[in-house]
Amino acid sequence: MKNIQLLGLLLVVAGSFLPLVHVPIIGNWNYWKLDHYLAIACWIFAACAVFGIVNNSAKIVRFFGVLLILLFAFTLVAVKMQSLEYFSFLPFKSWREAFAGVVKLRWGWIVEFLGAFLMVFATGNKKVNKRTQI
Repeated sequence: MKNIQLLGLLLVVAGSFLPLVHVPIIGNWNYWKLDHYLAIACWIFAACAVFGIVNNSAKIVRFFGVLLILLFAFTLVAVKMQSLEYFSFLPFKSWREAFAGVVKLRWGWIVEFLGAFLMVFATGNKKVNKRTQI
């Protein structure tokens, strides 16, 4: 269980440096270029999950894994809303949606979500004493 959770944690931390959003002229952005505060929150949640992994507390790891999933979902919604807002000066809604559509999500999100889901759904095998007393 610890190894799978550590792998998930490693994927989350490494995923924050992978390309998450592609803006055509500017290039690829990772979590640090998207927003520093969200990246710091991601790393704080990851550090708290390390505390849970080290202390063998699956509840803490799951809790912070769920918080990471919620943070990633919030970031995805915020990126889409911000791209629509960025082109709000255009007079027609169809133009805004077309220009906002050029901001594409990249493959780094798969790594981020995979790591968080590994942290949440990693289950430990509990050893049960099969000896019975007569």
